[in-house]
Amino acid sequence: MRGDGGATASSSGTEPSSGLQEEGRKLLSSFYSTLRSLKLYPIENETVQHALDELHARTKDLLSREGVVELRIVGDFFFLNETRLRLDLSNFSTFGAFARVLADHRIGEVEILNGIRRPEWTPFLSLLLRDPDPTAPFERALERLEGSSVEHIDLRPDKDVQVLDMETEEAKEVAKRTYAQSVQTAREVLTDLRIGRAVNVRKVKRAVQSIVDQVLANEPSILAMTTLREFDEYTFTHSVNVTIFSIVIGQRLGLTKQQLYELGLGALFHDIGKMRLPSEVVNKPGGLTEEEWTQVKEHPTEGLLALFQLHGFADVPYRQMLMAYEHHMKIDLTGYPQNRRDREPGLFSRIVAVADGFDAGTSVRSYQYTPWAPDEVLKEMRDNPVRGFDRALVKTLINVTGVYPVGTLVILDTLELAVVVEANPDPLRMHQPTVRVIADEMGAPLSEPLTRDLAELDPNTGEPHRAVIKTVNPEKYGVQVSEYVV
Repeated sequence: MRGDGGATASSSGTEPSSGLQEEGRKLLSSFYSTLRSLKLYPIENETVQHALDELHARTKDLLSREGVVELRIVGDFFFLNETRLRLDLSNFSTFGAFARVLADHRIGEVEILNGIRRPEWTPFLSLLLRDPDPTAPFERALERLEGSSVEHIDLRPDKDVQVLDMETEEAKEVAKRTYAQSVQTAREVLTDLRIGRAVNVRKVKRAVQSIVDQVLANEPSILAMTTLREFDEYTFTHSVNVTIFSIVIGQRLGLTKQQLYELGLGALFHDIGKMRLPSEVVNKPGGLTEEEWTQVKEHPTEGLLALFQLHGFADVPYRQMLMAYEHHMKIDLTGYPQNRRDREPGLFSRIVAVADGFDAGTSVRSYQYTPWAPDEVLKEMRDNPVRGFDRALVKTLINVTGVYPVGTLVILDTLELAVVVEANPDPLRMHQPTVRVIADEMGAPLSEPLTRDLAELDPNTGEPHRAVIKTVNPEKYGVQVSEYVV
C-alpha cells in the first residue's frame, strides 16, 4: 500500500516533467536489457549481473522519490505512475519488445513497492521469459509469482474489462468472477488471521483493485453480486459487500481511483478485529450476555491492533486502522469504542459505517433470521438519528441503489410479483426501477421472467404501466432473488 503522496503526484492534466519522462524511458530500457541478458546468458554471467544491478538501482531511486513504481500498458502506450511516456523511433522497438512480453502473459500493470530486494528480480524476470499458458496466461503467471520469493512486485491483468458493455453477459461473468475471487480471498485472509497464520496482503490488495476496476467499469453488474448472500458465508460475503458499497459511495463522492483503493482496503478489513474474538460469541444465535456484548464492542480496537501488526504493507496502514476503529462510533460518538475527548470519525470511516449498516441490515445472520427489506433499511438509516449514520452518505447510497435497491422483491399495482434488477439512474425516478416480473397477478410463476422498466409510460394515459405498491420478504414467497439478478 502506498500513501496519498505517491503515484498520484504526476497525474494532473499538465505536461509531465522531463525528469520523470527520462527516468521512465531509462527504466523501460533497463527492463528490456535485463530480460535480453537473462535470455542469452546464465545468471552468473557478468553482463546479467550488471543489468540486474542497474535495474535495481534505477527502481530504488524512483521509489525513494515517488513512493511506488507503477508501469502500465494501455493500448500502445506506457504509463509510469499515471504519466504517459513519450516514445520515439529510437526506442519504440526496444519498449515494444518489453510490451509484447507483458502482453503475452496478459499483464497490464507491474507495481513495484518500497522494500524490494535485489534477489527478487531474477525469479520475476525469469517468470516473464517463460512461455505463457495458452488457456490462462495471466492466472498462471500470477500463480507462479505467488509461489516464488518475490514479495514487492505485484501484477494486474490487462484492462479488457473496462471496454465491456455493462449490459452484456460477458460483463456479468466478469463481475461474478471478481466477486467469487474476492470472497475466496476474504475467506483465506480472515481464516489465516484467526489461526495465526501469515496473511498474503498482496492477494487482498489485488482483490480490492479488481473491485475498484469493476465499479468504475460496470457498477450495476458488481452491485448485483451483493445479492449473493449465503448464511454460512456471511462473514466473508459481508466483507466483500461492504467493500463494494463503500467504493460505490466513494465513487459518487468524486474520490480518485487511489482514494477508492485506500477506502476499499479498509472496508475489506473493517471487521478484522472479530477474528480475535471467540467464534462462539461472534456467531451466537439470539441475544448476548452483558459480558459477551462487552467482548463484541472490543472488535474495533482489536481490528486497529491487528492491522498495525499485519506484515506486507509498504507503509503502516493508518487510514485502514482508523476505519476499523471508528466504523461503529456513530457520528454523535454514542457508539463504540467510547471516547474520552471530542473527535469526528473520518469520512472513510463514515462511508464504511453506512455500507456496513446497509449490508448487515439486509442479510441473514446468526441472530437475525429475517432480514429487513432493503428499502426499509435505507429509510431507517436515513430517518432514525439513533442509528448514528451520516445522513448525507445514506442519501448518496440511495442515489446509487434507488428507493428499491437491486434484489428487492416487490408487488406491483398489477398484483404481479417482481424482483428489482436495476436502479433508475434518473434521480427524479428512483422509485421506478427496472424489474423482472416472476409471477402473474394470480401468483402463478412465469416460465420466463419478463423484464419491465417501471418508468415506461402508457401512451394512452401518459401514466406508468406498472408501479410498486409494497416490498415483501422473499423467504415468505420462497424466492431466491439472486437467481433473477445475477
